[in-house]
Amino acid sequence: MKNVTTIDLAQQDRDVTEGLMRRFERAQARRSHWELIWQESYAFALPQRNGFNNAQPGGRQTDNIYDGTALDASEKLAASLLGNLTPPWTQWFGFKPGPDLSPGEAERLAPVLEKAAKTVQAQFDRSNFIVEMHQCYLDLVVGGTGALFLEESEPGSFSAFRFSSVPLKQIILEEGADGFLNGGYRLLELTLLQLQERYPMAQLPVSVMRDGGKDPQRTFRLLESILPNASGTFDFAALLVEESTPIVLQVGNFVESPLIAFRWLKTPGEIYGRSPVMKALPDIKTANKVVELILKNASIAVTGIWQADDDGVLNPSNIELKPGAIIPKAVGSQGLKPLEMPGRFDVSQIVLEDLRSRIRHALLGDTLGPITGSKMTATEVLERSGEMALLLGATYGRLQSELMTPLIKRAFAILRRRGEVPDINIDGRLVELDYRAPLARAQGQRNVQNTLSWIQSVLAMGGEAATAINLPEAARFLGDALGVPSDLIRKELPQIELPEEE
Repeated sequence: MKNVTTIDLAQQDRDVTEGLMRRFERAQARRSHWELIWQESYAFALPQRNGFNNAQPGGRQTDNIYDGTALDASEKLAASLLGNLTPPWTQWFGFKPGPDLSPGEAERLAPVLEKAAKTVQAQFDRSNFIVEMHQCYLDLVVGGTGALFLEESEPGSFSAFRFSSVPLKQIILEEGADGFLNGGYRLLELTLLQLQERYPMAQLPVSVMRDGGKDPQRTFRLLESILPNASGTFDFAALLVEESTPIVLQVGNFVESPLIAFRWLKTPGEIYGRSPVMKALPDIKTANKVVELILKNASIAVTGIWQADDDGVLNPSNIELKPGAIIPKAVGSQGLKPLEMPGRFDVSQIVLEDLRSRIRHALLGDTLGPITGSKMTATEVLERSGEMALLLGATYGRLQSELMTPLIKRAFAILRRRGEVPDINIDGRLVELDYRAPLARAQGQRNVQNTLSWIQSVLAMGGEAATAINLPEAARFLGDALGVPSDLIRKELPQIELPEEE
């Protein structure tokens, strides 16, 4: 792990290690109450990522799934979040001068900040960000909490960033005093070669070297902790917990936490988030059971239930129900005849359609209904964008605070230490973040429409009313609302020299 300062293991205090393990066990005990609902949510909505059923990777985990509405709606919502919050190969964020700068200073700083934003975005595009971020969104939709690790790559790599989506099975979180999930623990199982690559300066025990040398595929349990301290930075520790006494492999400090955890819905008194799948779980389980009963009823309707007299001639074990089959029977007996069913199960279709509709609605899969025509009008596009922004408003605000801001600050800190971006702080006063994702722009569309409508109405009045419009400031406002790069917006009006009077 990069950007970690290694110190002599002999200086480690045993009491600190024991205190860290006690703190970890308390956090793990708090998380254990969530595992049952996580297991159910993943079993019905994302079975291939369910790490709570102890199934082998790549094994069959859909044998008990009869209705795929939740699976399809969950993947569509995760893809929608990816396209609306962090779209691939799109400048979904930027840097702009803060409110404490004068217009002249802001205009001089804007090109520098725009270039820095493009540099950070280029590193995102060259990394595995999109692959891992999509997995995090799936965890967010199903489990209510997503966790992403942003680590620094080796010098000379194609990208400076290396991302890892951490499943809920491997992460234990703690909520800080500021209400953010900026501290936690990560459980890993690494081979000897992976341990040596991840911690090249660590002194591994003799038993680990011996067992790992005999079996290169043998894995060893590792605990990584990232916890905030009083100075505003984050303490890191890696402990080998394979044996009874934890062994410290490496400790260090981060300016920005590499652990970025975020939630869908925050309930007071709870650390982990609630997901839309959890809200729709009763309907999902009921729909799955209804489809199972429909399939059983369909199999009975196709093959039927048969009865026969036990006359010593007919052997039910040797009967094959297929076209052209001859079934022997005794003279005067009724032979084999079908059993009449007491009723039909047609009402299940009505119940099932209602359940599927509620599941899609809970997972935001029916926004403004289906597209009825081959094309959408401009008004329909704006209405759909506005509806999505309205429904995801609270969630987007939380993701902006817990995901996007820490992610960009962590990435900027890595590149600033490498000297690839200017040595400036994103403090919200001198430099602030500019969110340019589609969902962020959709929230400003109504302000843009209101402003344009006002300008057109005032200009139509003519005369002295038109002088009430400050057109340069209006243009700057529209540029900021539409996500225009800050270096394209002039902050100061050019000084025009008037001709001297003769």
